[in-house]
Amino acid sequence: MSYRVGPADQLPEGEALLVEAKDSGAVEDIAVFHAEDGNFYALQDECTHEVASLSEGWIDGCEVECPLHSSSFDLRTGKVLCMPATKDARTYKVSVVDGNLELDI
Repeated sequence: MSYRVGPADQLPEGEALLVEAKDSGAVEDIAVFHAEDGNFYALQDECTHEVASLSEGWIDGCEVECPLHSSSFDLRTGKVLCMPATKDARTYKVSVVDGNLELDI
């Protein structure tokens, strides 16, 4: 199942947006990132360490830092890069189709 997030050009590089489960039909909220490498990535929005929104975190290159306790995750793979988190984040495929971001759920 895919979900149309919106126009790709409305998500600036270095920014993220939240796709709520109630809107997309996913089982969890998903954060969509426009990384500094120019690509789009999507991870579960909730940090695997504690309840904090990764879409509100800081993007540096292809990493996002959780705003609560500074755990970091690789946007490309979901791999945890920095404690206190020890569990990887789930990734989702996001692509640009006809200028729009589409999220595979």
